Amino acid sequence: MKQFAAPRKAFGGLDAESAAALIAATADVALIMDGKGIIRDLAFGSEELSSEGYADWVGQSWAETVTVESRPKVEALLRDAAAKAAPRWRQVNHPSAHGSDVPVLYSAMQVGPENRVVAVGRDLRTISALQQRLVAAQQSMERDYWRLRSVETRYRLLFQMASEAVLVVDATTHKVVEANPAAAQVLGETAKHIVGRPFPDGLDEAGRQAAQGLLAGVRAAGRADDVRVRSADGKREFLVSASLFRQDNESLFLIRLAPVANEAGERAALATRPNLAEIVDSLPDGFVVTDTAGRIVTANRAFLDLAQLASEEQARGESIERWLGRPGVDLNVLIGNLRQHGAVRLFATTLRGEYGASVEAEISAVAVPDGQRPCLGFTIRNVGRRLTPAARSGGRELPRSVEQLTELVGRVPLKDLVRESTDLIERLCIEAALELTGDNRASAAEMLGLSRQSLYLKLRRYGLGDLDSDN
Repeated sequence: MKQFAAPRKAFGGLDAESAAALIAATADVALIMDGKGIIRDLAFGSEELSSEGYADWVGQSWAETVTVESRPKVEALLRDAAAKAAPRWRQVNHPSAHGSDVPVLYSAMQVGPENRVVAVGRDLRTISALQQRLVAAQQSMERDYWRLRSVETRYRLLFQMASEAVLVVDATTHKVVEANPAAAQVLGETAKHIVGRPFPDGLDEAGRQAAQGLLAGVRAAGRADDVRVRSADGKREFLVSASLFRQDNESLFLIRLAPVANEAGERAALATRPNLAEIVDSLPDGFVVTDTAGRIVTANRAFLDLAQLASEEQARGESIERWLGRPGVDLNVLIGNLRQHGAVRLFATTLRGEYGASVEAEISAVAVPDGQRPCLGFTIRNVGRRLTPAARSGGRELPRSVEQLTELVGRVPLKDLVRESTDLIERLCIEAALELTGDNRASAAEMLGLSRQSLYLKLRRYGLGDLDSDN
């Protein structure tokens, strides 16, 4: 800290009234205290602070004029002043009759022969309001950014997974900007080689002319009839359709290529189609087909390993309930949901083996009621390795959503679920109150009908906020 070079020369003739006026003019609030921290006099340089009704502080301890979490900071300021350490600024909050606490930045130092302490403060409400608006604007920008990222991710996922061949072509240069895997498969190229090439490259002469006419018609009228084209080698035939859209001040064509099936192509596809039964039997997850009552018709090797069976004949004709964790419950729930909704996803249960082994499992199932023989299909995944050590031993963190809470049904006694439901609701209410008040704990406590001390205890219990911060 830079001090005055000649303070005696500069301030030697300064009287007490002038010194008091100088201190009051340079600070929003100035406190004169004795060595015990009792306020003996004060002055306000801010009209907003003087209107808060703080004039009755005289005779009170400085620590009694601040909020509970600010008292350690006041004590630290008084200790530093008594030790004549370098002055340090600390933010302190004063209760306000208008609801929100008043943040003030204080520095204190000991002056004079009677161990008097002078504390000068700066009102931070304007800065705090600006910071809150800045944080709110930043959060809004981040939400918009992540919303755009989510939309882009969904578009990319849909573009990549679509079974229909799709190309995005620049309307000016007619060069391919993007191509999905289905387009690469249809055109017999990789997507990397297709991007950057002009469209309709790879078609015969008649096909190129038809495709160019299609693009010209779409650009002029907004739409055009689909055209039928052939590849340059004459082996493949496509139905081409196109539409025009704008993005980032550029015009782009969305082109769809639909292969025209022929008898030879269908025979080739059937000849090259993999054996579905072999794939299902080799799946790493258990797969079981049952009748509508749950009696096993067929099961793959992974299920036989989970159930500790030597052959499929041991399982065929038996009810799948024999190996599920909760007899009389799990299968009834699964079949009831399949009859009502047609599908069940990620049903949590346990799977018991013939020789006592037990694993945590997730079951997804589907009903096929319209086939020649109505049946139910179950996929069973061993999720034991995904569970944390705490989950296996019974120690759990507090659920953070209703979905996490419902996953505990059947694994945790009802009385524990009721207690955890109460804790979850209490935590969600506190988080909502803090968000609505901009993290103003006094206003949040008033909104929830709690005392400030009770709110601080609950904040510590749930690990919300930073109550020990010095700033």
